[in-house]
Amino acid sequence: QVHLEESGGGTVQAGGSLRLSCAASGFFLDYYAIGWFRQAPGKEREGVSCISASDGSTNYADSVKGRFTISKDNAKNTVYLQMNSLKPEDTAVYYCAADLERRACVMGELGWGTLGYWGQGTRVTVSS
Repeated sequence: QVHLEESGGGTVQAGGSLRLSCAASGFFLDYYAIGWFRQAPGKEREGVSCISASDGSTNYADSVKGRFTISKDNAKNTVYLQMNSLKPEDTAVYYCAADLERRACVMGELGWGTLGYWGQGTRVTVSS
């Protein structure tokens, strides 16, 4: 079965850190650019970060630049999102997905093709 599975969410105080994991099953991460997304209560889903399959280049939403770092371990077929200096506005359910149309992330403003292999998400709560 082809899918992604997120883990690592939890509750932290503002200023704290979490590391999210996105493990791929049924396909290799080298096939697609992988993105992290989040959806806060009452808000639309937004793209947070992307990592390219082609060269490992990365891109971030302005709201997380300098605080979040995306990386991947091909041997473990897993993408990570290190989140530092967390703020209450980072509270959301975080998802990962594959951009089925690209191996390289869109640079500049984050953009996406057809997204697939969504996981069920992992909840992050940042208390003030």
